[in-house]
Amino acid sequence: MTEVGELLRLHDEQVRGTVAERLPKNWVPSRDGPVLRVTTPARGIVFGQGLGDMPGDELDALIARTVEFYAAKGLAFEWKTYGHDRADLTERLAAAGLVADPTETVLVGLAADLVDAGVAPDGIDIRATTAPDDLRRIADLQSEVWGSDWSWLAGDLADRIESGPDNIVVLVAEAGSTVVSTAWLVVLPGTEFASLWGGSTLFGLRGRGIYRALVARRARIAVERGIRYLWVDASDDSSPILQRLGLRAVTTTTPWVWTP
Repeated sequence: MTEVGELLRLHDEQVRGTVAERLPKNWVPSRDGPVLRVTTPARGIVFGQGLGDMPGDELDALIARTVEFYAAKGLAFEWKTYGHDRADLTERLAAAGLVADPTETVLVGLAADLVDAGVAPDGIDIRATTAPDDLRRIADLQSEVWGSDWSWLAGDLADRIESGPDNIVVLVAEAGSTVVSTAWLVVLPGTEFASLWGGSTLFGLRGRGIYRALVARRARIAVERGIRYLWVDASDDSSPILQRLGLRAVTTTTPWVWTP
């Protein structure tokens, strides 16, 4: 079994270290030293790595420039932090007016360990899709599950499919003609990793194994493609399930959000 420290090293090298190389075509990158600022159709996202040796005043200035960058666009942004980043990063983000969203657990493990995670229950069909109507239905389901407007997701998934059709597999689980759960696998080209995204199920159908069946389907696809590791930024709902299935907690991640 690969040690947690080695899984974290692989994650930092192959996941965090390759963000700029795998952006969808309508995500616009901008570099400022060790920070990558990305402007997406929905919001800004900031990725920082190698900040540990930066003097505090220089880091404060970098954070201030980032706030100014997105303020000029009138756009909210999140700065993605990790539990093993420098200890004072979050304090400095808070001092600049950013607010923490819920923390997620970063899970990493072997794709082969999840191929038998579960099967779809009776009456539930799982299929892959790239159809625009299905992508809109996926966005509608995510909006219902999370209680906020996820309409932007249909366009984001369509752009990912157009930008790299071999690097994303979108799945829907249906009961008859109703989409009841969705998930997608995102391949990180040039690495040993793929990520599990979007696993969400309608409240009334949870606990029946649909989520686990979607995990298993994506794990099998990953193994068929020669992908060794799966990675998830997992919510408190999905983290216990995924850890029982074999993924291992390597760190945490917390988005710090600034809103104009």
